[in-house]
Amino acid sequence: MTARSIVQLIRASAVTEGAGVTVHRTIGTPACRHLDPFLMLDHFGSDDPDEYIAGFPDHPHRGFITLTYMLNGHMRHQDSMGNRGDLRAGGAQWMKAASGVIHSEMPQQTQGLMRGFQLWINLPAADKMSDPAYQEFSPEAIPVAEENGRHVRVVSGTYGGRTGPIDDPATRVHYLDVTLAAGRVFTHRVEADMTAFVYVFEGEAALAETALPRHSLAVLGPGEAVEIAAGNGGTRFILVAGRPLHEPIVQYGPFVMNTRAEIEQAFADYRDNRLVRKKARWAGD
Repeated sequence: MTARSIVQLIRASAVTEGAGVTVHRTIGTPACRHLDPFLMLDHFGSDDPDEYIAGFPDHPHRGFITLTYMLNGHMRHQDSMGNRGDLRAGGAQWMKAASGVIHSEMPQQTQGLMRGFQLWINLPAADKMSDPAYQEFSPEAIPVAEENGRHVRVVSGTYGGRTGPIDDPATRVHYLDVTLAAGRVFTHRVEADMTAFVYVFEGEAALAETALPRHSLAVLGPGEAVEIAAGNGGTRFILVAGRPLHEPIVQYGPFVMNTRAEIEQAFADYRDNRLVRKKARWAGD
């Protein structure tokens, strides 16, 4: 197997979203507009509730998926069709906005902490106007593989004989939360046709002898395997991979379509209260 190397290293940029919440963004910045099929990656977190208490009030989405994964604290959410939930630490939510969803997300502390990730995943053109849907899973539903200083939570995809509960049929997304003890090495097979990246959020790591500092994202090149070594203090990172769609991407704010005319239609539908067409289907543990 050919090990993947780093083709781009991106340091997170602070961006203000919602009602004044600061997030650290890597994909979806001038350094990396898109990483097909991924449109955006935000790492949010704070121990100061004043920095996020206003949260992310009602806002629309059309044409893509959000995958939210909580590390600490929890996220209360609801949408305009009556769906409600409270995503706890270690839990994950896959929300297919598709033809249209208007929802709110309100982050909350637990024992003084609130951290998590939100990843935007593109939808194929054939599915952009399909019915919205949710998959939401509690922390207990996320399988864990643990051995020899390696602790891996399998949100999506397969590792160590365990398969994560989130299923994204179009891109077959793999999403692993990996904690490595000092000096340990993590190796994982990633299909050659998948786009892949690593984001380090605790400690330091190295890939192909290149340092991966904290709050950095490494875009990985061609190959069939990923091999990451922990630094002296250990490390924690997410490894994400997915099949690219190879379709045009036209994005304006919360709408991601294939043509400018479809974006203009999304704005017109939102203005005229036609964005939400179907109640989202809900599935989970």
